[in-house]
This record gives sequence, C-alpha cells and structure tokens, in this order.
Amino acid sequence: MARPRARRAVPGKTVLQFVTNALPRTNAGYTVRTHRIALAQREMGLDPHIVTRLGYPLSQGIGDARARVDVDGVPYHRLLPWLPESDPRSAVGKSADLAGRLVEELRPSVLHAVSNHLNAAVALELGRRHGIPVVYEVRGFLEDSWLSRDPAHSETDDFYRLTRELETRRMAEADAVVTLGEAMRAEIASRGIPEDKIFTVPNGVDEAFLEPLPDASDLREQLGIARDAAVVGLTSSFYGYEGIDTLIDAAALLRDRGAPVTLLLVGDGPERGALERRAAGHGVHAVFTGRVPMESVRRFHAVLDVFAVPRRADRVCRLVTPLKPIEAMAGGIPVIASDVKALREIVEPGVTGTLTVPENPEAWANCLEDLAYSPERRQKIGQTARERVAAERTWRAVTAGYRAAYRMT
Repeated sequence: MARPRARRAVPGKTVLQFVTNALPRTNAGYTVRTHRIALAQREMGLDPHIVTRLGYPLSQGIGDARARVDVDGVPYHRLLPWLPESDPRSAVGKSADLAGRLVEELRPSVLHAVSNHLNAAVALELGRRHGIPVVYEVRGFLEDSWLSRDPAHSETDDFYRLTRELETRRMAEADAVVTLGEAMRAEIASRGIPEDKIFTVPNGVDEAFLEPLPDASDLREQLGIARDAAVVGLTSSFYGYEGIDTLIDAAALLRDRGAPVTLLLVGDGPERGALERRAAGHGVHAVFTGRVPMESVRRFHAVLDVFAVPRRADRVCRLVTPLKPIEAMAGGIPVIASDVKALREIVEPGVTGTLTVPENPEAWANCLEDLAYSPERRQKIGQTARERVAAERTWRAVTAGYRAAYRMT
C-alpha cells in the first residue's frame, strides 16, 4: 500500500539523494550518472547532496573513513561510523537515524532514492519521519540482473520473487518514480504503478563527449593494433548478459572470410577470463585493457571504427537502456547493437547505427563486415548519431526531466 501523501516539494531547493555507491571510490555507469546529474542539477539552481549506503566504502574493504568527500563541488556524505547490522530492517533504521542528522541540517525539499529497494526504504522512512516527499529512481531491475547472471537461477526462486515484490512495493510507496527509458516505464506501469507518476529521464553524456576525438595513433601503437586494422570494440562490465562471447565468435567468422577485425574490449568483470580464453581459442586478435579511468575513455573511443553492444535477449537487456553506447555516439562512432526493445530506444537503424539479431554470430559478422569496411557509411551514421545526442541526450538536456518529477511530489 502506498504511504500517505507527503507535502509538495519546493522546486529550486536542496535535494538529498540516496545511492548504493559513488565516486571517487567506485567508477561505473551508475556512479557516473549520479555525478553528472548532480552537476547538471546544480546548473539548474538545485542543491544536490549525495548519501551513500550504510558503511560504504568501509564495507567494501576500502579504508576511507571520511564522513564527507566533495567531487567537483558535489558533496558526498557517508553513513558512518558503521558496524554490520543483523538484518536489512535494522540496517534501514540505522541508516535513517544517521541520515536524519543530514535532513535536519540541510532541510531538503525532496528525498531522491536511486536503485535498489534498500535505498528507497531508507528515503521512505526519512520521508515518513520528517514529512518530506520521496522520488524513487529505478535504474534497473535487480531481480532480472540476478536472474541473468547464472543459468541455475529461476523466476520461481525466493530471491527473485521477494526482490521483485520489494522493488514494486517501494515504487508504489514513493510519491513519484523516475526511470531510464520507455521499456522500463512500461514494465513499471505493468506492476500497477500509475502512469501519471512515472517520469523518464534517459541516460546522457557530458558536453565534453561531443568534442572531436583525440588522435589515436600513439594509443594504437601502445595496444599493438595495426594502423590500418578495422577495430570493433566496447566499454563494458564483463557479465554474461553483455553477449561479448557472440562478438568474439563473429570476429572468428570474419577472420575466416578474409575480412578480419581487431577487438578492443575495455572493462573487467567475472567473465573476463573465459572471454580471453575464448578469443585465444578462436585465434581472434582481441585486446583486453581492463578498467580504464573515466577521463581516459575517449582515448579508447578514438581507436574504434565501430562500437558494439552485443547484449543477449535476456529480460534485463530487453528492458534496461545502457549508458556506454550513448557516449560512443557522442564521439561520432557508429554503433551496432542487438535488436532488443531497450536498444531500439537508442539506435535508429540505418540512421544513428545498426541493429542485428542477438546471440547470432553470423548476423553479427554480416553487420560488422558491412559497416567496418564502409568508411563513408560509418562517417555518415556517426555524424548523425553525434548530432542526435547533442540535441537530445546531454546531461543538461535530460536532467530537466527531474523538475517535473519533483513538482509532482
């Protein structure tokens, strides 16, 4: 049941945002979105403050016990001191107690929780105690991410059912819900959340990503990539649902056809070892860089001829829109992506990129060959993609959507 309606937020005041992890200690799509939105909100005249989950980053084994860290002028508050709580309910209460001091000090006009349901529970408890409205931003579906990471997992498992129930309950209890795309919005509405309280704020890019890419010749040489090689790659976390195995298999087919490509795979994750062995077994030239600093991503973009998003057709991939391909498009790099609903919101076939069949190496090989070896077509598609991002997908442009959500509360 939804909680009683709180007072209306006053636009232009302090926003207290509750997140799982954050810069500068964790660099991922989640933390980049958090930070860029905070910077854009400051430009809009809001005063965003970020609160990380109870115990972070100490709970991750990181010896940084500062109660507050400022990044580019954005304050990040930690809920410390910390000892492990006996159960999630106790952790929510302790979090609300510690964060309550910030509420009293900052007097926010809205509490903005970000996935997952534990962050929402903390914000909702504070909203109840202090009479402040709560917005819950759903950036993914935790239960579906869990489902996709192990074939032994099932929708009938207790974890899946309980997590889905808790996520849906928090959406219902919040005064407004924000999400990343239309596929996600439709999923949330299908759970009984009124459509008029769901707002879409898609992923975006910093304006710096729209500037010309740097010269890549030195980096190509450092990576052992020939000057005339056709390079296809991505920046990603290496989980099974990203479908990088399909990309490697497609590269093997292209090699056999006499149209080889070099793969540049930037990132890390639990599948990296298996992917390295797969590439070596197929005789594919694949460069694995590991994680790179956020400020270096565009140097690696500059090496690419094509950016690939070979996601599987898993439920989580059909629903959740990723950030990384938008960053590549901003640099004028054409994107080939799996033809799933969430990626159709980003890529317009033949205009801003190409869509192809997920989990089908031959279909991927055909598309890669067509685009990687067609420089004029790549340039035209890349330029159109860049213009589309500049017009619609900067953080400044998308962040304006929060004002509507905050006014609705």
